[in-house]
Amino acid sequence: MDAALQHAIRRMTDEICRILADCVPAVYLYGSAAGDYRHGWSDIDLLVLTGRPMTDIQAGKLLMLRQTLQDAEPETPFYRSFEGGMIDLEAFLNRTDSRAVYWGTSGQRITAQYAMDCFSLRLLHEHGVLLYGPDVRSCLPCPDTDELLHGVQEHLRAIRIHGQGGRSLYTFGWMLDIARGLYTAETGCVAAKTAAGEWALNQGLCPEAQALRLALRVRQDPSLKQDASVLARAEMFGPAIQAFADVLEEALERRGLPLRFR
Repeated sequence: MDAALQHAIRRMTDEICRILADCVPAVYLYGSAAGDYRHGWSDIDLLVLTGRPMTDIQAGKLLMLRQTLQDAEPETPFYRSFEGGMIDLEAFLNRTDSRAVYWGTSGQRITAQYAMDCFSLRLLHEHGVLLYGPDVRSCLPCPDTDELLHGVQEHLRAIRIHGQGGRSLYTFGWMLDIARGLYTAETGCVAAKTAAGEWALNQGLCPEAQALRLALRVRQDPSLKQDASVLARAEMFGPAIQAFADVLEEALERRGLPLRFR
């Protein structure tokens, strides 16, 4: 892991734990930052579970912590990439109202609940890194294969609606999302996007292999998203995305999960 990224994760963890010192926080790193991080593409996903609910004052301090650290260290480019949620363990488990802080791509807010999708929960169990505090993962549900497959099914519905070409990083992301869903459909397990994309290529599963290779290149070198020729190709990605989605749909049908959409 890059030294500057390590510093940002350590600094963010220290500040979160300082603010929540009397709440017994457990801080987890999961997702891309735990093994497949690409700056300019990936988020730095955190989950913070506390032994007791945070106060309004604590929630207010956490709400703007990303901006506070970015302003304090403008030379460190990672703080705005942190995403995730902070909530007390009991409320997280029971999905009851409490005081939660959410950080997302479009902003941050204080809310009553915070939940994770089945893929994130499985990744937390299998590849998450405990950064601070007691390890409470044994208390958390671990999604089984059926739950993961239904999650893939829901994601495929979104791909059918929104997975079109465009001059955006999301265009390349659709190809890798399909590869990750296909990996789950075929193996019952979860994988990082890069690993899933490489697996799909090696298995010969993508009918538009060149498009998937380009998506992997852009993930490995996000500076390519500024390349005019690459962006021009992305605008034409719609048919490749949908052709690859056909493969995923067929895999789900073999599992007894037809899309029932088109």
